[in-house]
Amino acid sequence: MLILYFVGMNDLNQHYRLLLGLSDDWKVVGVELELSANQVIIDLEHSGGKLCCPECSASCSRSDTAPKRRWRHLDTMQFATEIRAAVPRSKCPTCGVKTISVPWAGKHSRFTLMFESFAIRVLQAAANVSRAAELLRLSWDSVHCLIERAVQRGLDRRSLDSVHHVGMDEKSLGKGHDYVSVMTDIDHRRVLDVSKDRTIAAADELWQTLNESQRNEVESASMDMWPAFMTSGKKNAPNAEIVHDKFHVSKYLGEAVDKVRLQEQRELKGEGDERLTGLRQMLLYNEENLSEDQRINLQILQKSDLRTGRAWALKENFRHFWDCNGQAAGQRFFDGWYRWAMRNRLEPIKKVARMLRGHLPGLMSYFNHYVTNALSEGFNSKIQSIKSAARGFRSFKNYRLRILFYCGKLGLNPVVSGH
Repeated sequence: MLILYFVGMNDLNQHYRLLLGLSDDWKVVGVELELSANQVIIDLEHSGGKLCCPECSASCSRSDTAPKRRWRHLDTMQFATEIRAAVPRSKCPTCGVKTISVPWAGKHSRFTLMFESFAIRVLQAAANVSRAAELLRLSWDSVHCLIERAVQRGLDRRSLDSVHHVGMDEKSLGKGHDYVSVMTDIDHRRVLDVSKDRTIAAADELWQTLNESQRNEVESASMDMWPAFMTSGKKNAPNAEIVHDKFHVSKYLGEAVDKVRLQEQRELKGEGDERLTGLRQMLLYNEENLSEDQRINLQILQKSDLRTGRAWALKENFRHFWDCNGQAAGQRFFDGWYRWAMRNRLEPIKKVARMLRGHLPGLMSYFNHYVTNALSEGFNSKIQSIKSAARGFRSFKNYRLRILFYCGKLGLNPVVSGH
């Protein structure tokens, strides 16, 4: 070990104090360079004098000194760097004996504020947490602790004023029927919070992210026709109109088309007819997203007498509902489309049509706000990437933290004094 002590060298002391953003209360008393461990340790010492209570900020006397602690700091060249110091404890008449706050690190943290800021940037840029941990030379648990602190810091700072349009959606947590519910702020393009399950209680928990005054300011809530979301929305945000989302309507119609295709394909295969084989994906796409070959196949299908072609036409035609100029035009379009759907003897399509008619107020409210769950759908791929990178989540708590870290638009970085 090579030990370099710089006590009395004011210029070097000042140099390190500036780099670390230290106040006059602290001074650098030495540096240890451990070549074998590829490590630098910077020793700090309190200058003495009156202390400040970390609880009430009152000036008070010194009680004693806590044992020496270490904090991971930004690397020096290729050397991992730590700060080492024995922190004084204040004797406050009101709060009692407390370890004072240090300017280079947050309470209970094992990392300096500058290192936390750097680690957050690495986490946001890395493909996954394991890769970030490798780059930072930290354990998975240490990185998880950094994420937890950053998210809590961001939630404490976050403003929830001016939240006027929210989205509610569900995401899978694990295998089977294991879900979480997600609330998004459509205007500010961020995830507000995540709750476990997709029950009324889970939706209520999400609405409690906003206080009563903020909930009363919400004008619309875009969501699926899931009863739990609707019940909770009416209860918690009485001034918000429920808007049924076009993406979920399209999903229901797409699933109905696929059911028609499956039934008809089984019948045709029994007769040796393979016309519907390999067309599943094509029928899920919107017409403008089809390749040239797929367009040709679709034209052939439409000219045939197959039920699947009629089902696809009904699904595709409903997209024009969202282009109607107001509720009156929307009502006229829906009435015509509904009659068409019911005349075609396609039970899966008729079932969706009846469901849409039962939720017509939520469809018509779209023309008052023109909001969709497109933001939630956009977050789907990002959340799926988070899940894939982590190879799934066993813990809801960890899943929520990652979603908020990457999708919450939170102010994650600590405030570094002197920088």
